[in-house]
Amino acid sequence: MKKSLVIIAIAFLIISCNKTAEVASTKTAYVDTSKLMIEYTEAKDIEAKYKVKSEEMGRELQAEIAKFKAEAASFQKDAQMNGQAWAQQKGAELQKREQQLQYAQQSIAQQLQQESGVEIDSVVSGVKKFIKAYGKEKGYAYIYGTGDSASILYAEDKYDITKELIKLLNDKYKSSKSEDKKDAPAADKKK
Repeated sequence: MKKSLVIIAIAFLIISCNKTAEVASTKTAYVDTSKLMIEYTEAKDIEAKYKVKSEEMGRELQAEIAKFKAEAASFQKDAQMNGQAWAQQKGAELQKREQQLQYAQQSIAQQLQQESGVEIDSVVSGVKKFIKAYGKEKGYAYIYGTGDSASILYAEDKYDITKELIKLLNDKYKSSKSEDKKDAPAADKKK
């Protein structure tokens, strides 16, 4: 009976040691997702695109706002000369116009936010797929994410693969853009 207990204990220790060795050899890494999205060229391009679009859409609105401000300034001068009834009517018109301008600003902001959100979501999805493929290729058991929605509170810097992934993603994006440019002249010639 003692021999069987000793054999069971030894077998248990061997199995435990194998599990410990297996866990110790598990390959893990982490990515600072905030840094990745800040330094990823495709994300930068999308941000720049929507900044330009916002400025373009905002120019027209800014002209309307400037015109409104000029009318509001002259309203205060004219109100004393034209009487209370005129001032009330013109004030109501100006108030209505101010609300329309505010709605227009909000509408532009919402439109840009929705459009850019769709593109950013697509980029995030692509990055996740890339990281998954990268992890499989490199033999990682786990790749954790840190950043704004941190799931890791501490990790040694030697496990940080953020810079490597940024370089690979930017190279991939750059090559896809150059392929698009090569394809564009061929498409133009067909027309």
